[in-house]
Amino acid sequence: MEDSEQIQILQHLISINSVNDHEADVAAYIQQLFADHGITSQVIPYADGRANIIAEIGDTTSDQVFALAGHLDTVATGDVADWKFDPFSAHIVDNQLYGRGAADMKSGLAAMVITLINLADQQTPLTGRLRFIGTVGEENGAMGSRMLTEKGVADDLTAMVIGEPTGGNLVYAHNGSLNYHVYSRGVGAHSSMPEKGINAITNLIKYVTAEATAFDDAPVSPELGPLVHSVTVFNGGEQVNSIPAKAELQGNIRPIPEFDNTAVIHRLHETVDRLNQEPGVDLALHVDYSFKPIISAKDSPLVQTTKAIADQEFGHAIDLQVIHGATDASEFTKSSHDFPVIVYGAGKWDAAHALNESVDLDEFRHVQHVYQQLVEKFLS
Repeated sequence: MEDSEQIQILQHLISINSVNDHEADVAAYIQQLFADHGITSQVIPYADGRANIIAEIGDTTSDQVFALAGHLDTVATGDVADWKFDPFSAHIVDNQLYGRGAADMKSGLAAMVITLINLADQQTPLTGRLRFIGTVGEENGAMGSRMLTEKGVADDLTAMVIGEPTGGNLVYAHNGSLNYHVYSRGVGAHSSMPEKGINAITNLIKYVTAEATAFDDAPVSPELGPLVHSVTVFNGGEQVNSIPAKAELQGNIRPIPEFDNTAVIHRLHETVDRLNQEPGVDLALHVDYSFKPIISAKDSPLVQTTKAIADQEFGHAIDLQVIHGATDASEFTKSSHDFPVIVYGAGKWDAAHALNESVDLDEFRHVQHVYQQLVEKFLS
């Protein structure tokens, strides 16, 4: 495939507005691209206007399955007037392509699609199967990867690459991510007679105070560092002269293998249950979603092979890194089948979700070359 066509694919993907929705439009475009090159794909609906996509090439009889995976959605743009260029115009200047999703992660998505197309067009003999997986909703709950994992899409994988932005460096580990609500129920009353009511806000603040030290005994991960936890949203009360009968908060926790999601959820329940022993306190915990931490051994064949290819492709030693975000890998690896996974893609991690998000086009090209060589190494 010509370089200009590859850049056009990336630009087209960015021009499709898939802000927290409309992934079906992205899936339809990718499906047509694949069809134009003789690749059959399956679009799997999730909801109205939202769909995952799976495609596969190679030896259909092989039990070796290498996966390239990424999400089709992006986060919101914020105020479009604050951008240098329209975030869906995929404008190029000084070898930088600007747009929402340029880094996170339509550059990785494009490079993966191009890899399948190149291998199919070149009729590269593969001794295994190369599976492309595109998911909905990674930015807001990872419902696509959860759905596909439940359907068994990861049950036969040999290895997986997630194409999130890593700046061409290799991420072998990342934290989990757990979001939760705590609801406080009180009794409403006139503010002139607070003794007649139970203040839901006051009781919820007891949880905030307890949460601040609830994880003090958590160990520190040698790879990922300390468990990180924060209360991030707090809402309560309706009127200044009424004792609030309801209040709620949201929190986010970044689990580590040494204090994992199960341990975190148990500690949250312990904290809420202890507070509920106090007179008038009525708190309820709800875990919204729970992504587990991911670690692949630095000396694993997947990590070392990818690094060797990338070192040569970039002309210098790339870094082995950890990140403290979470990815679709946390859902895919809930499969009962065990397989290594890395995160590797174009675009800087700190460009993700940012105003004037961009990707360096040379980096995009290098990463696509790494994907293709990696597949050929594992499956040729």
